[in-house]
Amino acid sequence: MATGQRAEVLGPAPDREPPRVPFSVADEIARHCADAREPNTVHIEIHLPGRVRPDRLREAFGRALSRHPRVLMRERGRGPFSRRYEWELTDGPGADVVLFPPSAPGALARARERALAVAPSLRSAPPLRLEVVEEPGTDGCVLLLAVHHTALDGPACLRIVATAAEIYSGSAAPPVAAPARPPAGGPAPRPAGSRAAVARVAPGNPGDTPGNALLVTELPVPRRAPGAPHTVNDQLMVATALTVADWNRRQGAPERPLRITMPVDDRTRGPAMPIGNGTRLVDVGFAPAELGPGTDVGALLRTTAERTRALKAVARPPLGRGAALLASPVLPVAARAALTRGVRRLAAPWISTTLLSNLGRIPYPLDFGEAGRAGAVWVSAPAAMPRGLTFTTASTGGRLHLVLRWSRTLLGDEDGHLLGRMFADRLATTDTEAL
Repeated sequence: MATGQRAEVLGPAPDREPPRVPFSVADEIARHCADAREPNTVHIEIHLPGRVRPDRLREAFGRALSRHPRVLMRERGRGPFSRRYEWELTDGPGADVVLFPPSAPGALARARERALAVAPSLRSAPPLRLEVVEEPGTDGCVLLLAVHHTALDGPACLRIVATAAEIYSGSAAPPVAAPARPPAGGPAPRPAGSRAAVARVAPGNPGDTPGNALLVTELPVPRRAPGAPHTVNDQLMVATALTVADWNRRQGAPERPLRITMPVDDRTRGPAMPIGNGTRLVDVGFAPAELGPGTDVGALLRTTAERTRALKAVARPPLGRGAALLASPVLPVAARAALTRGVRRLAAPWISTTLLSNLGRIPYPLDFGEAGRAGAVWVSAPAAMPRGLTFTTASTGGRLHLVLRWSRTLLGDEDGHLLGRMFADRLATTDTEAL
């Protein structure tokens, strides 16, 4: 997840050729590192208590796409010596993006598998698809989206769905405030052990099938004392660090500094929200001594809060200055792609251990009229190697909705379920009643 970019028209007038927008740094790096074995998708599922009307939803979603025209993009063809990737902005979808698979037992599980295994095409606008999933014996439905992360991130896609919900229900949602950002401070703290090779998630018992798998679960939001210096995001960060450290100890892995990537999103959530990849990534570091058995969780929460607050306050390029340099249009795209992949292989020992993406409380009612308001929203970030494991959280209705997603070349399904239980246990230790 990286930067949403204001459209800069590079081509001739729109009546002769679609406007063109250069890829952002985040878009280009993702495009360079694409691996068909692990599609770069964001999966989103929105659970409604009732069922939507197909024609009405198709109309509402189509109108929502028109209200956010930046999503109507497709990758433009290029020559062998082109110096940049570009998006073409189209007038409308290239195909029907709202699909209604047959209602059948196990339909949701199969839709989740498709979201992880089959990325929407970048050559057709928009680079997402929406499946409306129903199963016999249930009154509700699930809106399940697969989003190509080279073009879009989860928060941008949720904004589009929120607009579709407003159109579908005929009622405007209340204004949404932009996320609060700490005052600008000094330079970001160096992650613990930043010059040493970081810990990798230790392998479990993977199978022979490539790709990603996931665990979808619901937990109570951890409580915090009034006036506590830490946030729920800090509690999630500590739980993630303790879970991975404990898992690695169980697997007999050597102790190394842990580094967790955290997306930071400063965009407004209102109708004018920039659409694209709009977060900047920061790394929160932990030394091995901070995560050992018997750790003082209260002290770790205070230290983590200081680190995350300082990192959020620092203005920096979305993926760092090194990525911005790699994406400079000095060499042709093909040469930059080979260089980027080579640098990524060489830098693998220093790539962060895992990623925690906390979307926080979903700020939209996601009210679909007679189908009702969303009772749960789950989102998952891709888990490509060398990380191989990501944690994504969102909050709806006072409950925490967690998705663990892992690479099947690193972990098996039993490993993923065990990690989910470990995370729940470690998160409970951050609750104010446990401190």
